[in-house]
Amino acid sequence: MADFVDRRKLLQAGALGAASLSLSGLFPSWARSGTQGVLRDPKALSGDNIALTIGPAPFSVGGRTGRAITVNGTLPSPLIRLREGETFRVAVTNTVEGEDASIHWHGVLVPFQMDGVPGVSFPGIKPGETFVYKFPIRHSGTFWYHSHSNFHLALGQVGPLIFDPAGPDPVEYDREHVIVLSDWSFMHPHTMIAKLKKAEGYFNYQKQTLAGLLRDGDPEQMMPLKDRLMWGRMRMDPTDIADVTGSTYTYLVNGHGPDENWTGLFRPGERVRLRFINASAMSIFNVRIPGLPITVVQADGNNVRPVTVDEFMISVAETYDVIVQPMEDRAFTIVAESTDRSGIGRGTLAPRLGMSAEVPPLRPRPTLGMDDMGMAGMSHGSMGGMSSGSMAGMDHGAMGTGQGAGDAMSGMDMGSMDMGGMNMRDESLAPPDMKVGVGVDMIAMNPQDSAGKPPLGLENVGHRVLVYTDLVALEPNPDPRQPTRSMEIHLTGNMERFMWSFDGRKFSSIVEPIRFARDERVRVTLVNDTMMQHPIHLHGHFFDVVNGHPGHYPRKHTVNVLPGTKISFDLTADNPGDWAFHCHLDFHMHAGMFNVVTVRPLDGEAA
Repeated sequence: MADFVDRRKLLQAGALGAASLSLSGLFPSWARSGTQGVLRDPKALSGDNIALTIGPAPFSVGGRTGRAITVNGTLPSPLIRLREGETFRVAVTNTVEGEDASIHWHGVLVPFQMDGVPGVSFPGIKPGETFVYKFPIRHSGTFWYHSHSNFHLALGQVGPLIFDPAGPDPVEYDREHVIVLSDWSFMHPHTMIAKLKKAEGYFNYQKQTLAGLLRDGDPEQMMPLKDRLMWGRMRMDPTDIADVTGSTYTYLVNGHGPDENWTGLFRPGERVRLRFINASAMSIFNVRIPGLPITVVQADGNNVRPVTVDEFMISVAETYDVIVQPMEDRAFTIVAESTDRSGIGRGTLAPRLGMSAEVPPLRPRPTLGMDDMGMAGMSHGSMGGMSSGSMAGMDHGAMGTGQGAGDAMSGMDMGSMDMGGMNMRDESLAPPDMKVGVGVDMIAMNPQDSAGKPPLGLENVGHRVLVYTDLVALEPNPDPRQPTRSMEIHLTGNMERFMWSFDGRKFSSIVEPIRFARDERVRVTLVNDTMMQHPIHLHGHFFDVVNGHPGHYPRKHTVNVLPGTKISFDLTADNPGDWAFHCHLDFHMHAGMFNVVTVRPLDGEAA
């Protein structure tokens, strides 16, 4: 019997090993654990005749297998690597039964017909059909590609894209790894959204409870009782940081779950370039590598002056290139912690495969405060006798809503106000063209510029954290002109009903696009009238984030707007056509936080 048992175990082990080998084949070469790096990866897709096939494939993580939408059968998708100045030519075939498909080249400056957004720039790719994307590569950097059809992005259709510079690279490095962060759930996105519409905190398993406070509450960290009562009266949850959490998501590093320990190799003393891409559907990460300083050298594909930090937030759809230089012959953990602290993506940098380093425990989850309601700078010292009714009699309309106008309330003494009864949707604060209906449950009273504000949950971590004001473009901005006009766009929503929109209008009710004249320079201010973060992405352009470094503003394609704050960018509308403009939290986009930017005239049209 003993011999039979041992043989059975041996057969089981062999079967598991074979399964592991077969599953490793579902990863592209750049994403496999133990890779030497992508600097000379012969299996990266390159040349002028690349073929991609979109279709369903099994995906396994954590001992379970689900159905993904993949490119060439792998999750993540293959690495495409080309050079600035070459011609990009990729033929994409759709094999998804009964569903259109697409690929959007995120952050890449393309003719609008090649942007890959069904209904905006092209009709999509029908089942069984092939579409050829072709355009000149105008710039270098780290980018990515993903679906803009159905929920294919959330189902895994994401991949990295590298354009090497035509000339010498100003970033010196000996080795490089691509780090694609993503989120995966075995629950279908349609089901997830349905649950969020019924209960906006459905996936939040970290709500504050009295039992939790009594069991493990730190008196120094506990929210005062009066504040907890205030949140309850306002029917808001200060722990509602992320719509979808680690209760259903597994956070992936290059397609690998935390227990699989994706490993990228190095030799001690090498300068290692890590190209981080947040390809998640809904998850924002705080990234650190304990024991290694991190030098940021590129943001959203554009070089910046090197800045060394210990941790950085990477919002959905952003990319950061960083340099690390491990000097010791040991492993280092790459920690990608979700902002709500419900889980981590974990990888390892090591001299040899099989090594690992300590994985730090999850830190205490952050809670929202008055700043996140858009009340930053308002004094709370003596609010007692002021009710919501006395608020209503104040002339908020005279305060304005433009850049800097919120400072009009900064000296306001609110300590005696009954915050539980206050009006969180004072319509006098709304701009004239904003629709204040059921889809808007809050209007920020005093939104402050967030370019220099630490990311949510990283305000007091005791080490240096990257903020947008740290980013300085390596080269002068290409357009030195001052904006000739300004516009304000409000990010709006109703969290209880899971409704998301721009200026109170979801995409299905918008009848006019956002119009820009070709080559005009415009300052756009995004005002977040919600208590959620929103990574806002504009297709077909880079914009200059206004962060205190005029002439060297960081050039980005996606900017994260913190709750209850605002941020501005200067845009030169130099790429004619129709362009998607949306929140890159996938479910927010599908719920309505989407619009079209129109730049005219087109080539050949009269001005």
